[in-house]
Amino acid sequence: MYDLVPISMTGYQKLRDEAEQLEKEAAELRKRVGEARELGDLKENGEYIYGRQELGFIEGRLGELRTKINRSEKVDCTKVECGKAVFGTVVTLLNLKTDEKITYQLLGPNDADTDSGSISIYSPVGDAIYGLGPGEKAIVKNPRGELHFQVVEIAKSQIA
Repeated sequence: MYDLVPISMTGYQKLRDEAEQLEKEAAELRKRVGEARELGDLKENGEYIYGRQELGFIEGRLGELRTKINRSEKVDCTKVECGKAVFGTVVTLLNLKTDEKITYQLLGPNDADTDSGSISIYSPVGDAIYGLGPGEKAIVKNPRGELHFQVVEIAKSQIA
């Protein structure tokens, strides 16, 4: 049995939307490949060869998406308790060496995106702060040394 991976409702919907779009593309591509096959000589039929390759990539991505969807446990991040840094919470950290504050939303690996301000609970920082409350400190080891953080604030997410 596989462990379920937590995912936000928004992240889950993004995976579903991408899978739906790829299924439409795959159906259209199958039709084009079938038409190209009817033209004869498959060895020199570029449209057929390219279509089969593209279809392989799409079906591979679809398989990956279906696996992620089937192994996901949906969590409404707006309803998560905020006493500790857990999945779905928005955590403000203070870098104790630089006195800089940084805010992250803790999410799962299938919907975390550092560009949008979220990190995975399985990332080095996410793992180190998981379960901590305000005022507690964490040490994150990375190739360049150690980072020292203090949890300043934990808030609810505004996004499901």
